[in-house]
Amino acid sequence: MTLSIPFDNSYARLPERLFARVKPTPVAAPELLAFNHPLARELGITGDDDIDGLAKVFGGNALPEGAEPIAQLYAGHQFGQWNPQLGDGRAVLLGEVQGYDLQLKGSGRTPFSRNGDGRAWLGPVLREFVVSEAMHALGIPTTRALAAVATGERVQRERALPGAVLTRVAASHIRVGTFQALAARQDIEGLRALFDHAVARYYPEVDGPLAFLEAVIERQAQLVTKWLSVGFIHGVMNTDNCAISGETIDYGPCAFLDEYHPLTVFSSIDQRGRYAYARQAEIIVWNMAQLATALIPLMPDADAAVADFTKAVHAMVPRLETLWAETFTRKIGITTPCDGDMELSARLLQLMTDQGADFTNTFATLANGTARDQFTDRDAFDLWAQDWQARLAEENDPEATMRAANPILIPRNHRIEEMIDAAVEGDMAPFARLMQAYAHPYEKVEEFSDLRRRPADSERVHRTFCGT
Repeated sequence: MTLSIPFDNSYARLPERLFARVKPTPVAAPELLAFNHPLARELGITGDDDIDGLAKVFGGNALPEGAEPIAQLYAGHQFGQWNPQLGDGRAVLLGEVQGYDLQLKGSGRTPFSRNGDGRAWLGPVLREFVVSEAMHALGIPTTRALAAVATGERVQRERALPGAVLTRVAASHIRVGTFQALAARQDIEGLRALFDHAVARYYPEVDGPLAFLEAVIERQAQLVTKWLSVGFIHGVMNTDNCAISGETIDYGPCAFLDEYHPLTVFSSIDQRGRYAYARQAEIIVWNMAQLATALIPLMPDADAAVADFTKAVHAMVPRLETLWAETFTRKIGITTPCDGDMELSARLLQLMTDQGADFTNTFATLANGTARDQFTDRDAFDLWAQDWQARLAEENDPEATMRAANPILIPRNHRIEEMIDAAVEGDMAPFARLMQAYAHPYEKVEEFSDLRRRPADSERVHRTFCGT
């Protein structure tokens, strides 16, 4: 059966200054490494039994019928510094399928590439494939991975590395930086067209820029709280990596906590810890302030808009605090919060910080009574546990609450690196095993018990890299 993708490309019908029409650059020898058949079925894609055909299409060598490939324009604040033009420098949006974007990442140069080669190497492609699908299984809004294709070419980074192309599926690739680009150019007509498109496609229930801002704020608050709940560190929360749909996007130098420390940083380019684990809530408020600023030109009264938008952004801070309290009290088995519960959660996190306790394993073992084994000073844990157990006596089925809130498996950084190292040598078995294991992160499967172990000192990952 011939591959069939039911495209309907609404973004390509917007004013052409919002994007550049560009085709993927063919590669030397496309080879399909992975394909997400269940996701393809959800998207209504048929004919996905043709392995060679899939490799050609998702490697960029053949353009599927109905596709209108474009590279999107956007700007952004990168580590707080304004860059007036960024855009898809190594990605091409093939089109929209069942309300989702289908994008090739690593598909060659575009008008937005600047000095980049437009390519991706195998490591970041497989990292994003595994981690984005794991995040989906964890119940966290995220882009998805449809295909990974080896290119048969080498990509020059710190050394020559095998090239690959990722096919990413997202509800939207519109970013805070997309709005910023048009506002900075004082392109009010283009900004209005983008706004109307975003509202019609993602927020049809809202009426006007203020309601839109408030809706995006809520989604981002929910998203970042879910990141914190599993120890996820995005690593590069620039406004061009902040999707207005409220999805996790652009995994780059992402990582997960092993031992808990609130100021943990992995990203090699985050020199000052701007995007450290515990600062992510603060940064998402900052990003929403930039979105608010970009929306002001759409309002008839700029002064009134500034007042209303400022109030909406400031309201995000207590909302994040509420969501954090609800989330972390559930992680210790509490569903009916009362005074003192937030302090109880904070005391546990402080113990974890002081003793280097593993984030995931500590919370995962609370339900079975073995969490004290994660601590070196078990007497200190026992003192906390006395108050905790007394509080749980007031709850209905706290064990079930904890099991639902605390995953057993997360994509450990050292396991991801081991998988990449094996794939570079042509061994895809570790990739397949991680995909199988992370599909059910809340289930205890003995076959994958080794993946629960925190890294030994020799396995520890200290820095992650974005791969560009």
